[in-house]
Amino acid sequence: MMDPLISTSLPAGPRAETSNDRALRDVAQKLEATFLAEMLTSAGLGKSRSLTGGGAGEDQFQSFLVRQQAEQIAKSGGIGLSETLFNALKESQNEK
Repeated sequence: MMDPLISTSLPAGPRAETSNDRALRDVAQKLEATFLAEMLTSAGLGKSRSLTGGGAGEDQFQSFLVRQQAEQIAKSGGIGLSETLFNALKESQNEK
């Protein structure tokens, strides 16, 4: 016989992420990647290393490399900016 005072249900876990949350998280991650790409470029990543090689074409393709590196950094946890952005975006939507 089951005691009605003892609950056998499991505690509710975190809610499943909605499609809106996924979209907000994606936007936040893209913003973080853009920020990181600018920071990496400002730090000198993506500049031609040799004085005689590459030229303008190398500089163009270096920007793609920097962007991909920034996106990978953001996808693997980044610097925490995307989580802060996600929380701010979610909070602003909840206020509406």
